Amino acid sequence: MPLPGLEGLDCYRVEVEDFVATATIDRPPVNAQNAKFREETCRLFDVLHDSPEVRAVVLTGAGRAFSAGADLKERPGMAESRGAYPRHNRLVRAAFDALIECDKPIIAAVNGAAIGAGCVLALCADIILVSEDSFMSMTEVDVGLAGGVKHVLRHFGQSDARLMLYTARRISGPELYRMNVASACLPGDRLLEAAKGIAREIAGKVPLAVRAAKRSFTLVEDMALHEGYRYEQTQTVALSTTEDTKEAQRAFAEKRKPVFKGR
Repeated sequence: MPLPGLEGLDCYRVEVEDFVATATIDRPPVNAQNAKFREETCRLFDVLHDSPEVRAVVLTGAGRAFSAGADLKERPGMAESRGAYPRHNRLVRAAFDALIECDKPIIAAVNGAAIGAGCVLALCADIILVSEDSFMSMTEVDVGLAGGVKHVLRHFGQSDARLMLYTARRISGPELYRMNVASACLPGDRLLEAAKGIAREIAGKVPLAVRAAKRSFTLVEDMALHEGYRYEQTQTVALSTTEDTKEAQRAFAEKRKPVFKGR
């Protein structure tokens, strides 16, 4: 049974097991992103945000591509239609924000090409794993477009980000690992299970504490050190009175596995 609210998805397949949701982009042939894809992305990650059955998410692609980027078939004539670009841009931002604002950690298992908007989608995840035959590229300069600089700069160094954006070069999986963009580079047949293993490990921690940690990463990114850490301390105080924190501390003292209820 699908999670309530996720019935009728056309661009994703979603499975939930052991508190881990695996969301597979499934829009043949190359998982390109159109308006329907972006609307479903918003719905998917909003539902995962609110689902107690889910404590971590794995995001990957079906076939040989993670996502080949924006579906350019939607572009012709857009500039001549009043209001089309503001609506389009708002939906694009909302789809990426849905991943960042989902309070469940997201592990991107980049199994193939992650191009343009597909690259940005992967960069919106919390943890990135790549296969040895995968690559990321930002090809906007090849098709007369722009965008993605801010997202790229969150993960790439200044020179590498500019090299990537100005040349539209492909950055291979092993190079992404060397550049510290990805946490691991694995053979393709081991990628998904490795991502699920990390997700299961996260799912075994205090759920409210993990969600607080993700909120901290999101909010303190542009804060000064003092203000950012001060915010994090307020999270610790709030967590200290929750049932799950008390259960974690009791289980530690009693040398047993804790049982969390998400409250």
